[in-house]
Amino acid sequence: MKPSVGIRDVAQHAGVSNATVSNVLNRPDVVAPATRQRVLAAIEELGFVRNESARQLRAGRSRVLAYVVLDAANPFFTDVARGVEDAAREAGLALFLCNSASDGGREREYLELLHEQRVEGILITPVDAESAQLAERGTPVVLVDREATDGAHCSVAVDDVLGGELAVTHLIENGHTRIAMIGGPLSIQQVRDRREGAVKAVANAGLPPEALTFLETKSLQVAEGRGAGERLVGLPASRRPTAAFCGNDLVALGLLQSMTQQGLRVPDDLAVVGYDDIEFAAAAAVPLTSVRQPREQLGRTAAQLLLAENEPDHEHRHVKFQPELVVRASTAVKRRN
Repeated sequence: MKPSVGIRDVAQHAGVSNATVSNVLNRPDVVAPATRQRVLAAIEELGFVRNESARQLRAGRSRVLAYVVLDAANPFFTDVARGVEDAAREAGLALFLCNSASDGGREREYLELLHEQRVEGILITPVDAESAQLAERGTPVVLVDREATDGAHCSVAVDDVLGGELAVTHLIENGHTRIAMIGGPLSIQQVRDRREGAVKAVANAGLPPEALTFLETKSLQVAEGRGAGERLVGLPASRRPTAAFCGNDLVALGLLQSMTQQGLRVPDDLAVVGYDDIEFAAAAAVPLTSVRQPREQLGRTAAQLLLAENEPDHEHRHVKFQPELVVRASTAVKRRN
């Protein structure tokens, strides 16, 4: 095995001191341009690679941001992570991605590990509102797709109450008076907020509360949408909802699959609205009406807030974006019950 090249080897090759090589690596502005170029040429010729672990140990902090996502299987979080990564790269940092899979225990394990690794900061879409507190002890934390209510963290979120209201108002304006909301579990704040918006839309339209039926799911996955479709079809025709608002696009796509498998038509037999407007929403067999969130902008903004945590005059900020309803074929047909 070829022996690794160290700072001493570079210094000897360039005819300078070890301290000069260290300055070129860490404070190049204090080294004369000609000397700096001579050291850089030696680094290139010898194939020197700096020991980042040793540098991190001396500095007490790594050059890594971490993002603990709620569900890596959901393309929504992939898009958010892309925005985080772009901001991290622009700042010369790497991104470490962790998937809690909506498991509080797994989330706590990751937070402990990230603290031990002395990451630069942690972005997290927490399983519950309290879990981000576990990442404290000096490591900056920003909540993503979740509004901070304790004032202890910066946060970036979307107005999910408004999003739920937009979705169900659209269905009501299309003539639907029997509407199902499908999503869960209710331990997820976003689901609770979207349901609150749905209830608000029903009330604003002057419809009775029973116009909205809530079908809680175990998760926000495609399989849960398929299962909900089977439950809906099993209801008597007189009670069966004619429209469904789903907690996210994955649930909505599963519901679309279920309707097709059971010989029902979307939107004729059941109008469907999703949430997030992931790429697959527009590409579905029946293009899906969805509530759009600015996914990459969420991630980029969260990372920028995290990077600003070390500024002397830093104050916690709470950024809330507005959702947008994108209407497609899954709700195109107007009807009256």
